[in-house]
Amino acid sequence: MTNQMKDKKLWGGRFAEATDGLVELFNASVGFDQRLAEQDIRGSLAHVQMLGQVGILSAEEVQQIRGGLNDVLADIRAETFEWRQDREDVHMNVEAALRDRIGPVAGKLHTARSRNDQVAVDFRLFTKEAALDLADKTRALRAVMLAEAEKHLTSDNGEGVILPGYTHLQVAQPILLSHWFMAYVAMLERDEGRFRDAAERMDESPLGSSALAGTPWPIDRHATAAALGFARPTANSLDGVGSRDFALEFLSACAILSAHLSRLSEELILYSTFEFGFLTLPDSHTTGSSIMPQKKNPDVSELARGKAGRVFGNLMGLLTVVKGTPLAYNKDLQEDKEGVFDSYDTLSIVLRLYAEMLPKTVWHADRTKTAAARGYSTATDVADFLARQGVPFREAHEVVGGLVGVASRSGRQLWELTDAELKSAHPLLSAEVARSLTVEESVKNRLSYGGTAPVRVQEAVKAAKAEERERRKP
Repeated sequence: MTNQMKDKKLWGGRFAEATDGLVELFNASVGFDQRLAEQDIRGSLAHVQMLGQVGILSAEEVQQIRGGLNDVLADIRAETFEWRQDREDVHMNVEAALRDRIGPVAGKLHTARSRNDQVAVDFRLFTKEAALDLADKTRALRAVMLAEAEKHLTSDNGEGVILPGYTHLQVAQPILLSHWFMAYVAMLERDEGRFRDAAERMDESPLGSSALAGTPWPIDRHATAAALGFARPTANSLDGVGSRDFALEFLSACAILSAHLSRLSEELILYSTFEFGFLTLPDSHTTGSSIMPQKKNPDVSELARGKAGRVFGNLMGLLTVVKGTPLAYNKDLQEDKEGVFDSYDTLSIVLRLYAEMLPKTVWHADRTKTAAARGYSTATDVADFLARQGVPFREAHEVVGGLVGVASRSGRQLWELTDAELKSAHPLLSAEVARSLTVEESVKNRLSYGGTAPVRVQEAVKAAKAEERERRKP
């Protein structure tokens, strides 16, 4: 066998001229899709086993091909496998290596199969596994957040740590730090659910769809689906090879999670500054400056915030690829994988880093409580006091707004106004009333379901822990 014949493309029967070198470079995907090698060989093992079961291949042929595939897989795991660009992609590299090992019988592996359904099943396997893995890592971070919420329900003085709550990044109302953590617990619960929902929806095997129209061979698609751990085969061969909405849904879940982690990052960055001084990030998860020896930079949070843009871009990139492709498979769909790989890798490390970093972060309760009392954060409580005495809330709102104006012009807080000033605004007000409306009282009074009152946050923590225990049951 000449080298020219040996290295001929596995699809090259129709072609009389060799592929141009630049086209070969442009066309090749092996540089990134070799990551699907394990999934590719798992798909081939399931396919050849089925071909034997339905009588398309003999038992001896199945044994030869299975042995060769396992040998190729061993080389890949040992990192001794030679990946060749002239063989285009992971599928052709594996098949050509199999042919080099066991000879022409390797060609029978591709009976009743196309690269179209081959890549579709490989990519679904990877994406399903990635979705479930990110769901697990999201749950792990959620558990850390839940533990932090429980930890900060009590402080040295026996009260929960109080934090300023913000709207428009202006001090709005005091809240418990635990309530803040529980907000992210709620977000991460939905994020985990999105990944698990996506994994359930993509739990279909396209293997057996062949190029686009199915195959005349008497294959058993349910058998290969079961062998690969899928719930069922895809119901339509065109959809099986031509759709990438499973990857879009995965990337969408990644993008939403990234947005939540970016918001968390922004808050931690702000809260760690000298201007806020609410927390100190651990040395193990911060870096210094090459010129300013005093610096302690929140690089983990800044990178998590910045990398969210990449994850968003991966979703938009695939949406743009898919929106112009007619059914069924088009080479454009080769662009589906790198964004999924990148988003998965990015979120895998960000989730792990935050799960490590948050328990080592030190919150400064005195500083957060002092900040929570600034900015007239109990003004709404004064208005609520008047409303409970029968004053229409809109009238109470106007009264307290006037008092805030008086206090701000003189650089005082509401509880620093004189009894006369308060009574001149409304006869029901007094210095005693103003002093009684502390940030602690404000927090305790937010008793509505889902509110920041300690009893409500304790209930939320208890419910979340119970739900987590329930999920862990076999």
